[in-house]
Amino acid sequence: MNWQFWKNDKEEQKEVKPKSKLREWVDAVAFAVVAATLIRWLIMEAYTIPTPSMEKSLLVGDFLFVSKFHYGTRTPKTPLQVPLTHQKIWMTDIPSYSNAIQLPQYRLPGISSVKRNDVVVFNVPGIEENNLYAPKSQWIDYPVDLKTNYIKRCVAIAGDTLQVKDHEVYINGTLSEPMEGMQYDHTVYAKSQINDRILEKYDITEFTITGNSDNQVRYSMPLTTATAAELRKLPFIDSVVFATRKNVEFNIYPDAAKFPWSGDFFGPIVVPQEGMTINIDSTTLTLYGKMIERYDYNENVKIENGKLFIDGKEVTSYTFKQNYYFMMGDNRHNSLDSRYWGFVPEDHIVGKAFFIWLSIDANGSFLNKIRWSRFFNLIH
Repeated sequence: MNWQFWKNDKEEQKEVKPKSKLREWVDAVAFAVVAATLIRWLIMEAYTIPTPSMEKSLLVGDFLFVSKFHYGTRTPKTPLQVPLTHQKIWMTDIPSYSNAIQLPQYRLPGISSVKRNDVVVFNVPGIEENNLYAPKSQWIDYPVDLKTNYIKRCVAIAGDTLQVKDHEVYINGTLSEPMEGMQYDHTVYAKSQINDRILEKYDITEFTITGNSDNQVRYSMPLTTATAAELRKLPFIDSVVFATRKNVEFNIYPDAAKFPWSGDFFGPIVVPQEGMTINIDSTTLTLYGKMIERYDYNENVKIENGKLFIDGKEVTSYTFKQNYYFMMGDNRHNSLDSRYWGFVPEDHIVGKAFFIWLSIDANGSFLNKIRWSRFFNLIH
C-alpha cells in the first residue's frame, strides 16, 4: 500500500535526485574533517619527535600517537580555530586561531592520572619557551591549548619533593629507578679517531670532536650507562669520563643567584599540589611566584619586595588551586625541561605518549631510511 499517495510522480523524482559529484566530494571532505577533528580531540593525536631531548627512549623522526583518553581530554579553550591546525596555518606564518572567544577549560574523566615515569605531551608553560627563536618584541602569549607541545618524562608528581644529586634523581628521599634509554654527556678519550662502523654498532649518532692530537682524540657524546661501559672495554679507548655539571647554570630554575643549582645538582624542591598552602616570603615567591602569577587562575597579581598582592590586598599565605608536575628529558644533558623553566600545570597536560607508528632516520641510506624495528613499539 502506498502510504504517501498524496505525492505526485514529480515530487518523488525530486526526492531521489542524486547528488552532484561536487556535492558528494564536499560532503565527504566535510565528514572527514569533522571525524578527524573529533578523534584528534577526544581519543588520539599524532605527533613527531623533532629534537633529541628524549633519546635514546624516543628518536628524532619517531612518529607517535598520544592518548587523550588516559588523563582525560580537555575541552577547547580557543574554539575559533582552523580545524586540524595548531598555532599557524600549514606552511605559512598566518595564525590559525582567533583570541576573540576564550572559554573556561575543563577536563573530561580519564582512565588514569599522570604517574611518575610516564612520558607526557604537554603545552610548555612559559612565554619565553613558546618563543625561543623570536626576538622579545615579537613574542606571542598563546592560549593554553595552543602553546608549543613538548614531550618529556614526568619524574615527580604533585606533592613530591625532588632533588638531583650528582645527576641522580631522588623523589621523597628515595633514588628513582633509572630508565633504560636515559643518557648523559661523556668525554671519550680514544687513541685514534673512532670509525663509522664502531659508531654505528653502538648507535652513537651525536658527537663532537673537542680535541685532536697525534696520540689521542677527545670526543663529547651523550651515552647510556650501558654504552659507556661497552666503550670502556674497547682496546683503542683510553677512558670514558662522565661529564658532571657541577658549576651553577645561569638559566637554572628558579633563580641562579638565590638557588645556585645546576642540571646535575638541583633542589630539594617541593612540587606544588592542589590544596597545598605555603607561607609567603621572598624565598617562596622565588620558587613559586611564577605559578601564582601566571598559571593558578589568579587575576591582578603583583609581587613586590618579597610580598604578594592579589586584587590589591597583601597575601601572607597561599593555597594552590591545581596540581603541577616536574618534567625531564631522558637525554638529561641535552634537554630544556623543568630544571630550566619550572613546573608544568595540570591544565597544560595534553596526553600520554602511547606508541610509535612510524620512524624515519633522516640520515639513513635509501634502504635504511625507515626504522622498521620501532614500528608499533609501546612507549615506556
